[in-house]
Amino acid sequence: MALRRALHRRGLRYRLQQRVVPGAPLRTVDIVFAGAKVAVDCRACWWHGCPEHREPPTRNREWWLAKLESNRNRDADTERRLADDGWFVVVAWEHDDPEIVADRVAKALLTRRSG
Repeated sequence: MALRRALHRRGLRYRLQQRVVPGAPLRTVDIVFAGAKVAVDCRACWWHGCPEHREPPTRNREWWLAKLESNRNRDADTERRLADDGWFVVVAWEHDDPEIVADRVAKALLTRRSG
């Protein structure tokens, strides 16, 4: 929500949870600027295996390790599919400062719209 508010304060309007991933019709992207083809993927550190905050599960370890690896593989596949289709993907981790991420998104939009 903090990122969405920061984007809105900058006058940026977006769509939420859009199905724009080619070849994966049930996958959604968190925040989408369709005209400029900029996608923002908001990732929770634990669920998506943040490289800075990754903590191994303590219970049902093998199942969770496989599940979290599957999440990371799906994220990478989604990024690849979007990039192959001409999208610019901004990854926002839950620990990232929303204002800094909003600045990155605004810069990406400016670049894509002007170039």
